Formats: sequence, C-alpha cells, structure tokens
Amino acid sequence: GGGKFGGDGSGLNGWLVSLSWELDLWGRVRAQQATSRSQFEASEFDLVFARQSIAALVVKSWVLAVTAAQQKAQAEAMVASSERLVVLTRERVRVGSGNELDVAVAAAALGGYRDAVQQFELARQQAVRALETMLGRYPATQLQAGTTLPGSPAPVPAGLPSELLERRPDVVAAQRRVDAAFYNVEQAKAARLPRISLTAGVNSISSETFFLKNSGNPVWGAGATLLAPIYLGGALQAQVQIADATQRLALADYGRVGAKAFAEVEEALSGGFTADARAALQATVVAERERAVRLAQERYRVGSGDLRAVSQEELALFSARTTLIQLRAEQLVQRANLYLALGGDFGATPMPSPPAVAQRQP
Repeated sequence: GGGKFGGDGSGLNGWLVSLSWELDLWGRVRAQQATSRSQFEASEFDLVFARQSIAALVVKSWVLAVTAAQQKAQAEAMVASSERLVVLTRERVRVGSGNELDVAVAAAALGGYRDAVQQFELARQQAVRALETMLGRYPATQLQAGTTLPGSPAPVPAGLPSELLERRPDVVAAQRRVDAAFYNVEQAKAARLPRISLTAGVNSISSETFFLKNSGNPVWGAGATLLAPIYLGGALQAQVQIADATQRLALADYGRVGAKAFAEVEEALSGGFTADARAALQATVVAERERAVRLAQERYRVGSGDLRAVSQEELALFSARTTLIQLRAEQLVQRANLYLALGGDFGATPMPSPPAVAQRQP
C-alpha cells in the first residue's frame, strides 16, 4: 500500500496513556496530607482570631469615643453652671454685697471648664478618626459614635470552666500546628523506608505508510518499581531530626499560647472586678458631691458662704463625674477583653469552625 507522511490526515497518528502512583504502605503520603490539612486549618483559625481581635479593638475604640463625648458634655454642663455663677457674682457686686475677687474667681473657673471642653472635643475627634480608620471610612468624617454607653455588663458567672479556653482560635491554631508537626515527623520517618511505585501504560500507533502494523492490537503493560533510599539515608535521618525539633517547638508554643490565654483571662477578670467595685463607690461619691455643691451654692446666695467654697465643690463634683464616666467605660473595655480572652461569651458552646474547616467535617 502507499500513502503520504504529512499533515493531510494520512500521516502518522498515535496516542499514549500512562499512569503512575505510589503504594502508600508506610503512610508517608497520608501523613503528608494530614500535615498540609493541619497547617491550613491553623492558618484559618489564625484568621478567626485576627478578626476577633479587630472586633474587640473596634469596640474599645468606640467606647473611647463615646466616653470623650460624655466628658465633653459634662464639661459643657459645668460651663453653663459657671456662667450662671459669674452672673450672680456680678449682680452681688452691683448691689453692694459682693466683691471683685469673687468675680475673678468665678471667671477663672469658667475659663478652666471651657478649656476642658476643648480638650475633650479633641479627644473625641481623635477617637472617631481612629475608629473611621479601622472601619475603612476615613476621611469621610461622617461617623457618629453617639453619646450613650450601654449599661453596666452583667456579673461574671461564678465557676467558669477552663475548657472555655479550648475554643480560643489562637489556642486551636497552636493545637493544629502541634498536629502538623506530629504528622511531619511521621512523614519524615516513612520517607526512610522503600517506596513502591506502580505504573501502567497503553499505547497505539497507526499509519498508512506502516501497513505492516496491526493498529487494532495496542501495546499495554503494567509494572512495579521498588525505590530504596540508599544514598539519601543520612539526609533523610536529618529530616527526621529537624521534624522532631519542630514538633518540640510547636509543643512549647502551644504551652506558651495556653499560658498567655490564662493570663489574659485573669487580667480581664481582675480589671473588670476592680472597675465594678470602683464604679459603685464613685457613684456614691458623685451623689455626695452633688449634695455638697447644692449646700455651698445655697450658703453663698444667702451670704453665709464665700465663692471659693462653691468653686472648690464644683471642681470636686466635675472631677468625680469625670472619673465615674471613665470607670463605666472601663467596665465595658474589660468585658470586651474578657470575651476576647475566652474566645466568646460565657456560654459553653464551642466556637464555630471556619467555613473551609466545617465543610471538611463529616
């Protein structure tokens, strides 16, 4: 027979199928897969913890902005009170029952409160600007943080189980890294053992020019190959030692993360309890200071007291109210710190897995 060897379809045609896989007798491939899966899950839980940390930072920044707004409002109230007091002192001078010293004292106090308003306004603007930056809204200058904080958080339940820390994303991530290091050791150990590779192939060739070839009878074959790591033995043993060291490092880091979690919970609890106790005491102080201001103002009106006593009592009241605002904000900040340290609220429900991890679970 005749024919042409070219690109018109009458030339040589051929096809080849080849397969190759490793018989995982010693579990090396399985350990490699488990290592990769654990490392990936550790990265996912790191992302969850980063998100929780950012959320806590946003909460604390918002509390700071609202606190500054409340302190500014308190200073503005003191400005209004001082303005009335200046009017009163001038009226007393006009009728002959006062003196210029009282006017100077009242005017100085008024200037101090006006300066406090400016300071708190600057603090509020800085807090709002920082919050806008975190939320990706800077420099829109349209964020309204408000002037009201939620009430005092509910008391911390007694006997919180330490198992709550097991849901902290960074703790889970550290545990996944320990798993990955364990599987990595298994993988390194299995790499020292012989590998059995299986191969299979099918091929066929046909052409009008090769008329003696029976194209209906393809050639196929299958076989196995044994690969023993003879010359790489020293390097493979070194890989085992490196994997062992990595595993010990992962265990040490897991212990460090666990100790850090316990310390952060203890600090948040201590700070929260202290803020609660101080806020209760300061509320009593504010009530007594308000009563003292009313009595001092009344004595000054009837002429049995001087203006310096009124100014001192008003300044003490302003300081007490400012401190109370700060303590109420501190209660919320410490509660945010506690939730972050626990990896959630006080419920015993475990932390949800990241979506990619949850999809792989049965």
